[in-house]
Amino acid sequence: MFDAISLITLFAFGVSTLALAAYGLHLYVLVYLFRRRSVKKRAEQQELISLYQGQLPDDQWPNVTSQIPIYNESDVSKRVMEAVASMDYPAGKHEIQVLDDSNDHTCDIIDRTARRLIEQGHDVQIIRRPTREGYKAGALVLGVAAAKGKYLSVFDADFIPPKDFLRKAVPLLEYAPDLACLQGRWAHLNREESWLTEAQSLGIDGHFAIEQGARAWNGLMMNFNGTAGVWRKEAIDDPKVGGWSGDTLTEDLDLSYRAQLAGWRIDYCFDMPCPAELPGDVNALKSQQRRWATGSIQVARKLLPRIWRSPLTLGTKVEATLHLTHYSVALWMLLLALVARPMLFIFDSGRVFDSDWFHAAWYLIIVSAVAPSVTYTYARYSLGGRWSGLRTIPSMLVLGCGLCVSNTLAVFQGLFTWGGEFVRTPKSGSTTIQTQTSSYKAAQNQLWLVEIVLGIYSLISFVVFASGTHRLFSVFLLIYAIGFLIIGWLSKPAASVQPTPAQLAPVEAATSKPGATR
Repeated sequence: MFDAISLITLFAFGVSTLALAAYGLHLYVLVYLFRRRSVKKRAEQQELISLYQGQLPDDQWPNVTSQIPIYNESDVSKRVMEAVASMDYPAGKHEIQVLDDSNDHTCDIIDRTARRLIEQGHDVQIIRRPTREGYKAGALVLGVAAAKGKYLSVFDADFIPPKDFLRKAVPLLEYAPDLACLQGRWAHLNREESWLTEAQSLGIDGHFAIEQGARAWNGLMMNFNGTAGVWRKEAIDDPKVGGWSGDTLTEDLDLSYRAQLAGWRIDYCFDMPCPAELPGDVNALKSQQRRWATGSIQVARKLLPRIWRSPLTLGTKVEATLHLTHYSVALWMLLLALVARPMLFIFDSGRVFDSDWFHAAWYLIIVSAVAPSVTYTYARYSLGGRWSGLRTIPSMLVLGCGLCVSNTLAVFQGLFTWGGEFVRTPKSGSTTIQTQTSSYKAAQNQLWLVEIVLGIYSLISFVVFASGTHRLFSVFLLIYAIGFLIIGWLSKPAASVQPTPAQLAPVEAATSKPGATR
């Protein structure tokens, strides 16, 4: 007869196992969907781009406004502004908006860079506001209202768009009047900086090389990723869409789904890579992941009822649900790590009537756990990296396990709160050629202590499993232990953190300098 604790443990083990299996199998489906359409779709897009470029003279290309949202980015603001200005696009048809919410010396850097670009003949506008109300979404609302372009490209401060980005994006939008947004593929500026950036790059490649193409090219709902994409202004202004909103921390995901629910489409171009800087610090990465996790769950709360009431197909609704709730994987991973040791006690004590289901559950976990490795390895292969992703799989697994505590807390925040502060991920300006240290520091907390404790707990569980007859299952507990211990140790506060020059030099928001507007 099971006692209450045993029943709770069995329930937690069953729920987490089934949830992880669902998300794992979902990845296998996305790989299949990508494979069956990628060759044909990429060829069609290349043909349309070449046709438009070859037939339309420069004076007939539409106006485009490139928006650069910035908040205290002194290390990268000049770089992104120069890169956006350097994009190849017909003269007089490219407006640059710098949506600057900074309150430090980044303002001076932006003003100097803008003056120089204006002198070179570029159309540069700086839009500042008295408060950060609505954060990035609030800045974009002002930008859309003031924009002259038919299309609005968005580039975060850590991105460096290639010269041909707009020349590829605009034709695909022009040929599809129902297309609200075209998302480009994120590439990497500093992939080889450390094991941390290498692991992140593989995960991002999985999302952009597989998941986005699978969704976009098979009639499923996909998302704009907040940067490296181009929006049709008409779609944002559509009353049925509602424009940018700051009631979630992922305004990009929110707007994407609202646009598609209103009848617009979003597409993806695999062959529009846009390099970006990966966080080189664990606390910076945690900050980024917390925002994404919290925001995606907030969007799920906000829009899943509408999605399930809509006339979309059942398959589309299920996939959208798995997409919007994907960060809950962190919760199920953490739960599985916590109940692994009690489950072994229940099993070895003879209180499980049929051990076959226990083994079946663990094998289901194995199949599910391999899914990300398969997906991300194939993603790197599809990008021309052959099977190089295999060597990064261990560090990616360690990183994923190590982050699940922080991401679980973010999931709960998304479940019970709306909005929240848009915490910027510090950037350093690092590239493949040169590694730099950011002038800003990511927020730190005492969560690292919990991660260390969980690492020790998982290590003890590993030893117990490995010393018995369950050696195969013990491997997962070892990965958990290594992940918790490494991420916890790297997250601990420095012995003495001195304020950086960027943090010590607040300035008044400039509103009267050349090139600035309100």
